[in-house]
Amino acid sequence: MNADDAPRCGRERAYIALGSNLGDREAHLAAAREAMAHIPDTRVLAVSQIEETAPLGGVDQPPYLNQMVLVETQLSPRELLQACRAIEEAAGRIRTEQWGSRTLDLDLVRFGNRTIDDQDFVIPHPGLPHREFWQRELTELRSYDQ
Repeated sequence: MNADDAPRCGRERAYIALGSNLGDREAHLAAAREAMAHIPDTRVLAVSQIEETAPLGGVDQPPYLNQMVLVETQLSPRELLQACRAIEEAAGRIRTEQWGSRTLDLDLVRFGNRTIDDQDFVIPHPGLPHREFWQRELTELRSYDQ
């Protein structure tokens, strides 16, 4: 049994990174925060400030607005990921190319103390050590994660 299949034991805290670089970026982030507040068995505890960052991956595209959200949930990591993907799709996200522009990107960055290393799902997010803006946003939210 991997950590994702482990039985639920109460609520766990998770960090979700939001990003947008197409259309009304601020509105996409606001809609995502609102939708996250309606994920079953999940509540939003805190949100970081929004910051603008250069795109990653070397693809020529507009800058991103990024933000981190701390939630408390009774969902499994995969259930929370599925809920995030549904929010992306509702915002018009189309997965065509890695590192491409997007209306909304939601990344499950951390989930409690769990470590998951499956072919299609890794927690903590493998980009975490390489994204300084995520580090800043996590630091900002850590005071709420007590």
